[in-house]
Amino acid sequence: MVVLAITLFSTAEFTIADGILSKIEKEYGSFAPKRALALLKMMNRAKDVSELDKLEKVNDFFNNTPYHSDQSVWGVSDYWATRLQFIGKDKGDCEDFVIAKYFTLKELGVPTSKLYMTYAKSLKFNVAHMVLTYYETPKSVPLVLDNYNYKILPANQRSDLVPVYSFSGDDLFNAKQAQLGKMLPAVTKQKRAWDELKIEKKEK
Repeated sequence: MVVLAITLFSTAEFTIADGILSKIEKEYGSFAPKRALALLKMMNRAKDVSELDKLEKVNDFFNNTPYHSDQSVWGVSDYWATRLQFIGKDKGDCEDFVIAKYFTLKELGVPTSKLYMTYAKSLKFNVAHMVLTYYETPKSVPLVLDNYNYKILPANQRSDLVPVYSFSGDDLFNAKQAQLGKMLPAVTKQKRAWDELKIEKKEK
């Protein structure tokens, strides 16, 4: 018996909303729009691949961004950047990696019910850490997307991480407000648009 497999490809392309590139350049300098366009290019290559391939492409893309502490980037001990800020600065800490990966996978069509932002303790570095976890089914062992270990592995193969708690992207603001009892920078006390980098799909 021969099975004919047919893959349906989207005719729509991702584009960046009008005015965003000029805003990025004005705020972050001449190289920042190139980073945004590189993200766009990656997303258009990834839009029709499997969910697991989308995880790989998005994880690899953002893990090329240098890690820097919030203190060195923003001058405060704890700051959760939007994806636009992360792309613009081209550096950030673990929460910034997770937020950027989450919104990009969401735009690529990965159901948000499968994606969780997970606080953990890194035993290797003895620090609090955040990773993005993906559940293929509600009962699956989650896959871990991490900026420490670039390889996507099942959580039961990450003995260096001790999970603390997880929350969905829809709960992002509430989690930020609660964040382990830390004081909030003044700029984050009001509800904000976490994904300022508006990427849309338009027919070719």
